[in-house]
Amino acid sequence: MSVSKKKYYSKTSNSIITLLVLEIIFWAAIISAYQYLILNVSEFRLEHPKVIWLLIIVFFLNFIWIKNRIWKKRAVSKFAKLSTLSKIFNGFSNNRSTLKFILFRLAIGLLIIAAANPQYGENERTVASKGIDIMVALDISKSMMAEDIVEGYNRLDIAKMAIGKLINELRGDHVGIVVFAGGAYKQLPLTPDYQVAKLFLKSIGTDMISSQGTDIGNAIELSMSSFSEDRKTNKAIIIISDGEDHEEMAIDAAKKANEEGVVICTVGMGSDKGVPIPIIRNGKKIGIKKDQDESTVLTKLNEENLIAIAQSGNGSYTKTRGLNLNLRKIIDRINKIEKTTLKKDRYSTYDDQFQWFLLPAIILLLFDFIIFEKRGKIDDQIVLFK
Repeated sequence: MSVSKKKYYSKTSNSIITLLVLEIIFWAAIISAYQYLILNVSEFRLEHPKVIWLLIIVFFLNFIWIKNRIWKKRAVSKFAKLSTLSKIFNGFSNNRSTLKFILFRLAIGLLIIAAANPQYGENERTVASKGIDIMVALDISKSMMAEDIVEGYNRLDIAKMAIGKLINELRGDHVGIVVFAGGAYKQLPLTPDYQVAKLFLKSIGTDMISSQGTDIGNAIELSMSSFSEDRKTNKAIIIISDGEDHEEMAIDAAKKANEEGVVICTVGMGSDKGVPIPIIRNGKKIGIKKDQDESTVLTKLNEENLIAIAQSGNGSYTKTRGLNLNLRKIIDRINKIEKTTLKKDRYSTYDDQFQWFLLPAIILLLFDFIIFEKRGKIDDQIVLFK
């Protein structure tokens, strides 16, 4: 066979055998290394072990490439004789084509291993979780349905938005919720799970307590009993209300709570002007509340009462203005409370080793990109490409 014929001629079986041998070497190396590391090196792991199953892709790549080579070989052999093909495909190298696929296939395998992120080198760290216990006492009396802050929003809606914003600001603290009107009810015990707190917050409505009124003193006492004596943490109570307290025991309760080291902050809901209280049924406004003389009952913010409660509780007072729920004053006061170490978590970290697979994969793809199937002038001097 002449040299010119050799320029095109290359047995498909040789290319397939070469690929299969390299495939066996690749899998033997990967499986052996993985088994050894898993069994003998406790500091080794894969961060994303499920990703490694993507290596099955290389089997499909090999199958498609082999089928394509066999089909191409048969199609070309029907097209012309070998002597003619050598002239037509004088600039083509079968070996270059095989080498390009092998480089591409190895690169894909290494990229998948890199995506699984092998990790080595276990480091143990200890992180202290610090925080305080916070009980939020929310007024759900009928007066909280008044719409005197922002049109289309009642006081309770805005108060719940304020609590949601407050929860978003917490870091490591435990939070609980007490709702109150003429009586008080523990809606949520203290929890570090802020997502659960938000779910409980959504379900709060004015129909949860039948007895009407605004008994802030009772809410403070229930909040105090919600704190665990076993947890040696600093504590705070945040009262969100329009301040229309009809029981006149809130200030005494606030003083008593502060004597036990609990800080009480208050948030005022409503305007200084009297507004009617809407009657809501099935989510629709059906009228306004009236007294026995058929006179319209008005409600307004009792700011003086809430300020006095905050002062007695060594806390701070803020007034909600519109939907711009400025709780900075309350949050700053809470942040001044010394955080208590609640628990210490020990966890392990690992050093990423994906770069040892990613870099070779990029290099192989680069070589695959710069190697062409077309023959060059120096190819006749290189045995591999003859």
